[in-house]
Amino acid sequence: MSKAKRLLDILIFASAKRKFTAQEIADEFRISVRTVHRYILDLCDMGLPIYAEQGRNGGYTVLTSRLLPPILFTEEEAVSIFFAFQSLKYYRNLPFDTEAASVAHKLYSSLPSEAKVKVDKIRSYIAFWNPKRTLDAPLLKDILEHSIKNRTLHIQYESKSGLKTKHIRPIGVYAHDGLWYLPAYDYDKNKILLHRVDRIHAILSTENSEEEFMNLEEWFDYREIKKPIRLHVHLTMEGVRQCKSVPYFDGFVITQKDETGYIDTIIDEGELGFITPLFFRLGGHARIIEPRELIDGLRKQAEEILTMYQEGI
Repeated sequence: MSKAKRLLDILIFASAKRKFTAQEIADEFRISVRTVHRYILDLCDMGLPIYAEQGRNGGYTVLTSRLLPPILFTEEEAVSIFFAFQSLKYYRNLPFDTEAASVAHKLYSSLPSEAKVKVDKIRSYIAFWNPKRTLDAPLLKDILEHSIKNRTLHIQYESKSGLKTKHIRPIGVYAHDGLWYLPAYDYDKNKILLHRVDRIHAILSTENSEEEFMNLEEWFDYREIKKPIRLHVHLTMEGVRQCKSVPYFDGFVITQKDETGYIDTIIDEGELGFITPLFFRLGGHARIIEPRELIDGLRKQAEEILTMYQEGI
């Protein structure tokens, strides 16, 4: 039997038993105790977390039972998984950053030398870029775990008006444009609000909840319109291009034969504060027809900037 097959069999045996002696493995696989010790060292080098207990009644303990059985990948599959992990490297925080780095290292180390040369070359020609942020989100992993465990939270949150204590029901976390966001039900405002995870300073307390609540996947599919208003916008060719790159406008932009376009849909009035800066950045590439509130918001922003520079002069 090959050494690789023997190591695989011992790995499965050790993972299932969790606590064992070298003699037990020697008896099970009919090999010497000395050979067992060498195989255990090889498994440790491969990443199996084994703790050795010294003494007469000593032995080995696998520190975690959550090990998956080996999965065989083709070379191309291993390379594709490696680069999937590379797409996360521009995020300052991940809820599983240590584990992701470990998996990427194991995948790269397991590749034959020819595949490593291929990966090294591909690295020079492809990147999954996100803007690098210096903002830290140390509570990201905790927030995700509390969301999964169906808990309500009292958090300390940095809002525009200063540091506040909020009572929320987290829905999940998602990454966008290099930042992490938390949609959560706000018990004081009686509605779902979007929070920046990097602005959560502390989790003050948690409470278990028996009632089920929507998860992130359901929230993405859910769009409640309490105060419907018409959004009607004419777009230049550049306006069409830029609006199609904004996830909020996904499915709203209609392109005409001359490649100009328009948006004509119904939105909730509460979303005006979110979309006003988007249209402000578009400048003359978007002409608002409706609603009047959006036009007034754009005029106010333009007048504030104009006044600021006039005073400077």
